[in-house]
Amino acid sequence: MSLTPRDPDFAQRVRRSFAKQSAMQTFGVRLARVEPGAVDLALPFRADLTQQHGFLHAGVVSAVVDSACGYAALSLMDAGAAVLSVEFKVQLLAPAEGASFLATGRVLRAGRTLTVVTGEFRNDADVVVAVLNGTMMAVRDRPGLVD
Repeated sequence: MSLTPRDPDFAQRVRRSFAKQSAMQTFGVRLARVEPGAVDLALPFRADLTQQHGFLHAGVVSAVVDSACGYAALSLMDAGAAVLSVEFKVQLLAPAEGASFLATGRVLRAGRTLTVVTGEFRNDADVVVAVLNGTMMAVRDRPGLVD
C-alpha cells in the first residue's frame, strides 16, 4: 500500500520529534526507518530493562512499539500537527529475549484526525514478541504540542 505524506518534510519532523522523546533515549532506542506510514525502532537488549525472569519488561515492549506506531502516524499528518495515542491493545506472544529487538509501526488507515495503526515487536531471531493495534490522534492548535 502506498501512502502519501501531507507534509513533504515528514521525515525530518519525525526525526526532530523522536530526538525530543527522553523515554526512548533512556531505553536506548534508535530510529531505524522512516517512510510514509512506516517507522521502525531498534532496541538493543539491556539487563536494566528486564523483569524478574530476565525478559525485556512488557512495559518497555509496549512503550517502544507504541512509539513506532505513533511516529508512523505522524509521518502522514499535516505539518504543525502533533500525535498522541488515543488507545491501543498489546498482545504479548512470546518472552522478549534476544540480543536486539525491532519495533515496526505501520499505518492501516490515515484520517484527518484519527489514524489506525498496527505494530510488531520482534527479536533478533525474527520471533514476534508482541503485536499492537491502536488509534493515534492528530492534535492541532495546542501550544507546546507541535511535533
